[in-house]
Amino acid sequence: MWLPQLAGLPPLTCLPLLACLPLLGACQPPHPPGELVVASRSSLESVDPVDVTTFAGTQLLSALGDPLYASDAAGRIRPRLATALPRFSGGGLIARIPLRQDVRFQDGTRFDAAAMVFSLRRFLALAKVSYLLDERVAAVAASGPFELELRLKRPCASLAAVLSSINLTPVSPLAYRAHARSSLRDRFIGTGPYRLAAFTPQQQRLLPYAGYWGPPTANRGLSLVTLSNSTALFGALLSGEVDVLLSSGLDSDQQKDLHRRARRGDLVEGLGPAVEIGYLTLRSDQPPLANPDLRRALAYGLDRRLISERVSYGMRDPLRNLVPGPLPGSQPASWPAYDPAQARALFRRAGYCQVKGPAPGRRLSLPLSFRSNVPADRLFALTWQAQLRRDLGDCISLEINGIESTTAYRQLGAGAFPLILLDWSGDYPDANAYLQPLLGCRRAQANRCLAGDSAASGSFWSAPGLAAELAGLEVEQGPARQQLVTRIQRRVAAASPYLPLWRVPPRAWAQSWLATPQFDGSGRLVLQALQRRPQRGAAPVATSSASLRKTPSQPGGTR
Repeated sequence: MWLPQLAGLPPLTCLPLLACLPLLGACQPPHPPGELVVASRSSLESVDPVDVTTFAGTQLLSALGDPLYASDAAGRIRPRLATALPRFSGGGLIARIPLRQDVRFQDGTRFDAAAMVFSLRRFLALAKVSYLLDERVAAVAASGPFELELRLKRPCASLAAVLSSINLTPVSPLAYRAHARSSLRDRFIGTGPYRLAAFTPQQQRLLPYAGYWGPPTANRGLSLVTLSNSTALFGALLSGEVDVLLSSGLDSDQQKDLHRRARRGDLVEGLGPAVEIGYLTLRSDQPPLANPDLRRALAYGLDRRLISERVSYGMRDPLRNLVPGPLPGSQPASWPAYDPAQARALFRRAGYCQVKGPAPGRRLSLPLSFRSNVPADRLFALTWQAQLRRDLGDCISLEINGIESTTAYRQLGAGAFPLILLDWSGDYPDANAYLQPLLGCRRAQANRCLAGDSAASGSFWSAPGLAAELAGLEVEQGPARQQLVTRIQRRVAAASPYLPLWRVPPRAWAQSWLATPQFDGSGRLVLQALQRRPQRGAAPVATSSASLRKTPSQPGGTR
């Protein structure tokens, strides 16, 4: 066993919280009778879709509004406010989308094509993530009372996936008439299964919307609350002050403890599809990592499975692609598996590793940066540093350096970091939502990206023909598109400007009297499915996300 040799790593043991639970309970919000309390660590300042950029915001919007399309747990795109997938004409530059005719906003006004046009134009004018549409859509119009027409700047095979983004949920033109060009921070009028009854950045109260077009909610209402740290979240669930706890912002040792309690039957645990990936960015246009042999040596020197066990107790899945499963293109693995012998050969070819003789090799001293306010990042840095010291200590020495995350993001595009650990969640469930933000390049010179997404991401890597391959993702469909996704990833893996590390599946824990929490294909908790377990002998109650998505008027549709 080599784990004791990982010098500097703190023991990952659960904090002695039980003695603190009475104190934590005094700080919790009151538990509304008959309603459920769902807790997370993220707060939000606005409920307007044009403002929302965080997980907490998209989680809230998913309960208050509906997108045109949605992704199921298997990664398939299904109509929601639309009734069918887009129909393309004009060489793929005109998309027409038929809309449901039985939907009303929470203020009673009708949802139709005009309302969708109002919402999308408002999004294009105001949204912080307007790039979702403005890079693809030239014009928005109604081609009929219940038919939306999008004129595209270029063909877009992933259009339905893009339109599944909850940020594109429609808002009532009547309620937002005075806010067509400004944000409405503390109110929301949409089409979703809940209406927003009260809002503060730390707590939002949701009540069922009686006029909802789909199945009714399985509970009488929710309070979404924010607690300031992982310890408070953990203690609130164990004390019963919270009914459901989301894993976002919860430390790994506490997640492990809750997982163990769920296996004993003290809690119930739900697991969703992983949309978040962790990866290393290598600055490829400056020494020492301008040498592709060194980048590939690091790829072979990364023991993902051991690191995942040490950092997250195996609750983060080792990842050897940029596209996480179950999205098409997530298999087969493109990056190499751990192979220290191959890593050593590449280090030696680059002139490193200490050997006896007249021309001894050098040891590469490489700075590794990590976000100091993300506990898993620090544990990764310490673990990989110790693992490389054990396996390749005569070839490389990692010098680790913590930096606050907002500072790291601000300096990333300036090329401040030779090697840094980051994470990414796709804006919509499609391979291109992972490849384009890391590989896109507007202006390149040979293998160097001078301007574009790759430069902003800190790798500054490009390759001749890569832009054309990325553009092909918006044209190809079916097996041909999946083959292209695989070809692009293998090309990137051979150059290794990025090293995928792990994927992070979302989890939720609930009190034992609740049914297992369900997730949608975008990694969000299906809040309207939260309910008590059926009593023995009682009529069965549908709790699966699939059954909640079906409606009599739209077989196989979503929610």
